[in-house]
Amino acid sequence: MRGSAHVQDDSKLANEGHSPSSALRADIAIIGGGIIGICAAAFLAEAGLDVTVFDRTGICEETSSGNAAAFAFSDVLPLAHKGMIRQLPKWLADPLGPLSIPPAYLPKLLPWLIRFWRAGAPGKYEASLTAQAGMMKLAEAEWMDLLDRSGTRPMLREDGSLELYESEAEFRASLSGWAARERFGIGFRHVEGEALAGLQPGLSPRFVKGTFVPGWKTVADPKLLGKAVWAYAQSRGARFEMARVERVAADQEGAVLTLADGSTRQARQLVIAAGAWSHLLARQLGDRIPLETERGYNTTLPKGAFDVKRQLIFSGHGFVITPLETGLRVGGAVELGGIDRPPNFDRSKALLQKARKFLPGLDPSGGREWMGFRPSLPDSVPVIGRATRSRQVIYAFGHGHLGLTQAAATGRLILEFVLGQTSSVDPAPFSPQRF
Repeated sequence: MRGSAHVQDDSKLANEGHSPSSALRADIAIIGGGIIGICAAAFLAEAGLDVTVFDRTGICEETSSGNAAAFAFSDVLPLAHKGMIRQLPKWLADPLGPLSIPPAYLPKLLPWLIRFWRAGAPGKYEASLTAQAGMMKLAEAEWMDLLDRSGTRPMLREDGSLELYESEAEFRASLSGWAARERFGIGFRHVEGEALAGLQPGLSPRFVKGTFVPGWKTVADPKLLGKAVWAYAQSRGARFEMARVERVAADQEGAVLTLADGSTRQARQLVIAAGAWSHLLARQLGDRIPLETERGYNTTLPKGAFDVKRQLIFSGHGFVITPLETGLRVGGAVELGGIDRPPNFDRSKALLQKARKFLPGLDPSGGREWMGFRPSLPDSVPVIGRATRSRQVIYAFGHGHLGLTQAAATGRLILEFVLGQTSSVDPAPFSPQRF
């Protein structure tokens, strides 16, 4: 995605050799075939709108294909308040630990880190927490309805999650976060001894306590779910075009997309849901959104690697283990390194080594390594709202670790923006102009 921002009208397009009559015209163009774009397409197509999704690789083929498969509706705490600030020095000292920043990338990252640190201020904490809690309530309701409408409810797993602690001190440090969740009606119970062993047999004795969240849900496989929801959107008339969008321009009449081959597409409204690349497109429209890329790693083992009963969360180490229909996924951690650096799969191997210690008897053979890009904003709240210069452009990105979780809610909000309806949640905390 290259090029400077400029608004193109039909006469300029004709002068550049692209006849307006040859360009595809749609009610809505969506840039991004990940889970956010897919859900937006489903909601818009259901409403009878003409929708075309553009993506460079396909439907649910990049970051949305390899995530941890959680509907994390109880995960309302902003990252700046999950103990990250307190643990930063220890984590950064380990190049293969839960958080890594390549030294050469630090100067570019510094402005984002300062914003992230400021997001931890008590006043901002409450605002972000309240916004996320409201978003999660909407997300759960919208996902359950969308699963039913799309016939994908059988892909839902309602086994809860188990967060694990290696010491009393680590457990006590988690209690303020659980108290915050309790304020918003999120159910959980702390367990130890036989109750802990019953929830996950075969755990290492190093784990002295756990917290079971019965309302936590996962899906059989995030890539398969995304493709199934897309098939539903397609059945309602949504279309797909495999293409890299190089430039976007918009005015109050609509938007123009310039593709890598130089051809153009026009739409009455445009949704930018291109994940970690979204801010580059937003910049062409005059909006500077402080998005950074959390590079996440995982290894998916064969199904028989270990009998994991539900998603296991190792918050002190920044990773999870999820049983999928297609295997056992061991992954997480954060590498703040942008979108251009090659993967460092030593991080996947380090997570797998820890998993072997935490689950004695785990078979680590036959795994498939993967790396994906989480689009993250300093306050952990996504951008969902209109561009500054054109009401015809709607941004929907920056969901961080919660793209799958919040996708259906985002689809609902996008539909409300397009139709001019009252928003299901207060839109202010998600405004692109809040920065």
